[in-house]
Amino acid sequence: MKLSYFSTFTPRHPTRLPRAASQGASSIMTAHQPPPLADIRVLEFAGLAPGPFAGMLLADYGATVLRLDRAPATPTADQLTRRKTSICINLKSPAGLALIKKLIPKLDIVIDPFRPGVLEKAGLDPESVLLKLNRRLIVARMTGFRRDGKYSQMAGHDINYIAVSGVLSMFGRKGEKPYPPGNVVGDFAGGGAMCFLGILLALLARERSGFGQVVEANMVDGSAMLATMPRLGLKTELWKRERGTNMLDGGAPFYDTYETKDGGYMAVGALEPQFFAALLKGLGLTPEDLPGDRDDRKDWPRLAEFFAGEFKKKTRAEWEAIFDGTDACCTPVFTQADLEEQGFDQRPAVTLKSSPGYAIHEGDDEREAAVGQGIGWEGGGWSEKGLRPGKGGEDTLSTWMGWTKGRHYVEEGGGLVWKDSAKL
Repeated sequence: MKLSYFSTFTPRHPTRLPRAASQGASSIMTAHQPPPLADIRVLEFAGLAPGPFAGMLLADYGATVLRLDRAPATPTADQLTRRKTSICINLKSPAGLALIKKLIPKLDIVIDPFRPGVLEKAGLDPESVLLKLNRRLIVARMTGFRRDGKYSQMAGHDINYIAVSGVLSMFGRKGEKPYPPGNVVGDFAGGGAMCFLGILLALLARERSGFGQVVEANMVDGSAMLATMPRLGLKTELWKRERGTNMLDGGAPFYDTYETKDGGYMAVGALEPQFFAALLKGLGLTPEDLPGDRDDRKDWPRLAEFFAGEFKKKTRAEWEAIFDGTDACCTPVFTQADLEEQGFDQRPAVTLKSSPGYAIHEGDDEREAAVGQGIGWEGGGWSEKGLRPGKGGEDTLSTWMGWTKGRHYVEEGGGLVWKDSAKL
């Protein structure tokens, strides 16, 4: 039986409390709901980073995600495959498209990562085809540029999307060119995460109306929304000056990074006076030792040079020992290698205490409550081995649809196609 998105139901697996929580903690609930997206079915058309990231987030919180790879399949570099399965279908094959259309009535979500017009050209128009096959379906469409305007049919990557959104112009030092901050802002924060948000909003709306809808997300508007505060700040004292000279973009000597004696870095965010005082204390300084006034912007370059010299006097580990446990807002800049060496555990972005998501740390060591998975729900861990096109998808088709290979569908040219003689 298909369950309502907000239904309270019995978990498929027995719950358990972690050792620390199970000993005499009467205030801790001992029964929990499954993850919030349990029984939600997702068909994710294979694409680049934003779409797979949205699908991975859905899977982390309980959805069953089936990735659709194009046939004939080639090895994929997609690493955002946690708990997903895959099938291969040739989108130019009428029998392959027939299989997709047979799936649609049983789905909750379709993730479309293509440029505008690709699904329509394939005969899978969201409005005139997909939503007519399933009125409760949510079709999430993720593009880089807006679907309208002069860029809509152009190729691009993260750097291009945040460039035309105005966000890229905010990153960089004074007198230097704008620099791309990896592909976090456009692809993931402004793209995949915003698409995920749109899907959740559409699920909420479906509970009220009974109907699904098309959700459109793009990385231009997504990244621009993330930059709301600095964009508005351009008309205030906070951010109105040249790039790299403002309070929060590396212009302030008390909000910057400094190299240490051993080539490491410390991050300083001592904005408030009391935190700045704690910073000076950790550095072994008094206000009288400073070559300028922190509240006078003209003195900022001189102060930054002074702090750079001070931080060079000790190693990162030595500064970490000094500032740990203080309110100086001074922390080490860890690399991913540092975190792995320290046994850092990756945790969910949010933890739902009564209906937590699955464990996302690598491996399976029964630590789910301790690392933020919530109390009582078995996460099972995971092992990053990638997802080979076609792996596990036939089992998903069996679970969702009751289909078996040979009776309901067959494989042709490396892709699955609907078998016309199948009798359901």
